[in-house]
Amino acid sequence: MSRVICAQCHYPQSACVCSAIRHLEIESRLIVMQHPSEVGHAKNSVRLMQLVIPKLEVVVGETADDFASLQQSIQAQTSQTYLLYPSDQSSSVNEAKPHRGSSFILLDGTWRKAFRMLQLNPWLMKLPALHLDLHHASNYRIRKSSRPDSLSTLEAAALTLGAAEPEADISALYQAFDAMIEQRLNSMPSHVRSRYS
Repeated sequence: MSRVICAQCHYPQSACVCSAIRHLEIESRLIVMQHPSEVGHAKNSVRLMQLVIPKLEVVVGETADDFASLQQSIQAQTSQTYLLYPSDQSSSVNEAKPHRGSSFILLDGTWRKAFRMLQLNPWLMKLPALHLDLHHASNYRIRKSSRPDSLSTLEAAALTLGAAEPEADISALYQAFDAMIEQRLNSMPSHVRSRYS
């Protein structure tokens, strides 16, 4: 028997998050370069971001050809574009103080896949890179990571927007995220749920 899917949020009816969705209007241009393996992932946070941020741009791909249109769009604009990716050359997003209306590119995938995307798109390495100042661990309890500094793409976007647009109500992102996590945990059998506590 197939699961009933909510027509609004596109999550299973048993995990519907519609009641937790509040739209967030932003001035920044927020772009997610999403690895193809993340698209159908049930726990992917970008789907939630699309529900909360109407003007979010999501481009799926891996190679430079996949992102050729995005690259042209970035080169044609006059506002500053930043890549959110930690490295020896990256600056703290809080110290960089990006101007209102800046563009931010986030890579959505595992660390390994994100690094691969970076290698296949050398134009990204010409952009100023930013990293986040992490004051607490990720709340992404339902998805494991090999790195202690890992965040979901949604959490990374929220922290970036919090620095770039301090007046933006980023709690809308966290509210949807927390609701999705709770719905997922509640739908698990207790012996499975205990692994995530």
